[in-house]
Parts: sequence; structure tokens; C-alpha cells
Amino acid sequence: MKKLNWGTGIFIAFALFMSFILFFVFLVQSDHKYDNELVIEDYYKYETGLQAQLDKEDNAARLQHKVALEAGENGITIRFPQGFDYKNITGKVSLYRPSSQKLDFAIPIALSSSNLLIPKSDLAGGRWDIIIDWKYEGTGYLNKEQLTLD
Repeated sequence: MKKLNWGTGIFIAFALFMSFILFFVFLVQSDHKYDNELVIEDYYKYETGLQAQLDKEDNAARLQHKVALEAGENGITIRFPQGFDYKNITGKVSLYRPSSQKLDFAIPIALSSSNLLIPKSDLAGGRWDIIIDWKYEGTGYLNKEQLTLD
């Protein structure tokens, strides 16, 4: 029987280690339990509208009365600025769940008062990134907030 030398032992250990790592890489890639999705589809198309988005964020920052978000027992209440006629506010509210793209949704802004309620039944507990893209009398505004719900 031939004796193993250091070089052969190191090579065998290295090959076993590489096999171990590759096994787990293939396991994670093939198992649907580990979802490897992008946070935003059409990322590059999204990136081209960045300057318009920055302008809207500046407009929102210059408001005397800001948009306010409040998490309550009934859900998330979005309060639009005082002095704005709520009938002239249009846009959409996008809710992103960083942990799962399947929970993401958007709702149009259709107000019957200066507040918008997103019912708690539509929201799972955890962190939500909320983007309020709205327009009032031809001027665009963009507010971004993060909320963690119980």
C-alpha cells in the first residue's frame, strides 16, 4: 500500500472542500424556498427617471406642511399637507416589502378627505418601504418612508 504524502493530502482536502461548497451553491440555486429575485424589475428603466424623481423629492422637502405617515390599529394613515385641496391630489402609493417581492403592491390615490388609509388587512407584519408619488396642481412630489408593522 502506498503512503499518502503532504501534496496528495492537501489536494484531497481542497477537492472535498470545493465539493462541499458547490453542493450548497447548487442546493440554494435549485430550491424555490430560497428566492433570488430582484427588488425592482426593469431596474435600468427605473434608473433613467432618477432626475425627475430627485426634483419631486426636492419639491416635497420644500413644503411647509409635510406628508405624514402614521401606523395605527386600522392600518397606515397617510396625511396630506394642510391647505391643499384633496380633490386635486392624484398619484399612487407603492408599498415594497424588501423581504418578499410577492407582497409588493401599489394603490392609486383617490381621496375623500385629506387622509388616505391603507387597511391593516392588506399588510403583513414587518418592514415596509413606502413611496408616495403624488401630484398637486401640476407639480409632482415624492415622499419615501420606512415603517415596521407588528
